[in-house]
Amino acid sequence: MLIDSSEVVGVILAGGLARRMGGGDKSMLKLGGRRILDYVIESAQNQLETVIINANGAPDRFAEFNLPVQADIVPDFAGPLAGVVSAMAWVKQNKPTATHIITVAADTPFFPTDYVTRMLALIQLKQQRLACASYQGRTQPVFGLWPVDLSDDLYKALVEDDVRKVDRFTAPYGVADVTFDELEDNPFFNVNKPEDIAIGEQQLAQQR
Repeated sequence: MLIDSSEVVGVILAGGLARRMGGGDKSMLKLGGRRILDYVIESAQNQLETVIINANGAPDRFAEFNLPVQADIVPDFAGPLAGVVSAMAWVKQNKPTATHIITVAADTPFFPTDYVTRMLALIQLKQQRLACASYQGRTQPVFGLWPVDLSDDLYKALVEDDVRKVDRFTAPYGVADVTFDELEDNPFFNVNKPEDIAIGEQQLAQQR
């Protein structure tokens, strides 16, 4: 089955607690004079027609981005899987023709400009239900392509089975590994700690 990018909704996962940054929204920190989230949204919108943000707390802090904001539909900050199932719920209500969602982390300003096309191409080539990005042997579980029809299974796994790890949920379904190993710098670099800002500034300078 061919998957067209118009049938895919991009989901920026911004639901983390940012404990290592002292709390708050990591994605709002500045890098090269712009907020990290500005880079993420720009790249996502260059690749997809529809993009939403998954975030908890007051949604109006993202108001200027003019994107839908979907909070977790399961309690207790259950991790990225909660963001995934919540985004699926948004899609079923607001864009029911969409067949898939594709996720990116809100704190990864350099994710690949061909991320969506490569994920779609390989999931179809490998004929798998799901796809996950990787870089030099390291899986990036927050960067995944998910069929919306798994929403009921995922909700049950979260609420009834207390599943929290992405790979524990995805393993039984078959996952295409989409590698980006040819890139010199890690495209999935994310800002976790205050010192990561300096690393991000260096990487940004090399790209200019």
